[in-house]
Amino acid sequence: MKIPESEYTISALIDKHHESIQSEPRPHMGASILGHPCDRWLWLSFRMAVVEKFPGRILRLFRRGQNEEAQVVSDLRAIGMNVQKTGTNQARVDFGCHVSGSIDGIVESGVPEALKTPHVLEIKTHGKKSFDDLEKNGVEKSKPMHYVQMQMYMAGIKADRALYVAVCKDDDRIHTERVKLDKAVAQKAIDRGHRLVKSERMPPPLSTDPTWFECRFCAAHEFCHKTQLTKEVNCRTCANSTAREDGTWHCEQYDVALDFENQKAGCEAHVLHPDLVPWPHKVKDDVITWITPQGDIKNGQSDWETFTSREIVANPKVCASGDRFVEDMRDNFGAKVVG
Repeated sequence: MKIPESEYTISALIDKHHESIQSEPRPHMGASILGHPCDRWLWLSFRMAVVEKFPGRILRLFRRGQNEEAQVVSDLRAIGMNVQKTGTNQARVDFGCHVSGSIDGIVESGVPEALKTPHVLEIKTHGKKSFDDLEKNGVEKSKPMHYVQMQMYMAGIKADRALYVAVCKDDDRIHTERVKLDKAVAQKAIDRGHRLVKSERMPPPLSTDPTWFECRFCAAHEFCHKTQLTKEVNCRTCANSTAREDGTWHCEQYDVALDFENQKAGCEAHVLHPDLVPWPHKVKDDVITWITPQGDIKNGQSDWETFTSREIVANPKVCASGDRFVEDMRDNFGAKVVG
């Protein structure tokens, strides 16, 4: 029998450190993800209904990719390219209606095949298998998300070309491609982003088969194929908030605009979006009640018979049970269901 590795080894502690400082969700629908094949994933991600948590090793890989950008820029400048808008000075492209993105850099001039032509610069790192496929098939076929991302950026800054620079993390090989603007591809992605942002209802899944290869490792796999219940309670998972075309979020309950900090926090009047629970519902006197197999659950501002969304997400069966002890503890002592 192999003895399990201790969780207190140096490597495990380093990974735990990175896991404790995960990046927060983006407030916008990013150009970097609009080439994703699944409308539902994009909608869930934008609504912060499924928040992907990465293990420490993957977060370190992300860091390596970010660190590589500065090295690539340095190398491009060394061979005579005029590279601007990099690092903390990246150009931001806003397509309206919550859709935007940040460009790795802009090559103003010096690309050997077109010395005077400005190029959007996109820098990516790859493992060997991914890099080999990229070299064989090119970025459009091998990495469609990267291809769509560049198309959107070119459209956003009115450029005709992009320079894709890929580095293999295993052996430091470099692959470069010049990509031509395809206005139809860019506009399709922008329109898709706007459509999903404005959609009040959750799109259908890419597949209903839980073993489908594009679903198996998706962060929304448990939600789509098992629970159909979000784990996240924030303004974007609330039935009373709306993404507006001007790039703001609005709370219908209190008739106020919501900044991103408030959106992440949510409030005690939160009501779960009907598409983010697996149960039918009924509404009476503006109170929503979920009809679960274990019993009905009133959802909203907490009182002795109404449960907050956080309580429901923590343990819907207890909330629906009608247990007198639970009711007494909540009514007499202000207790909450936490698990």
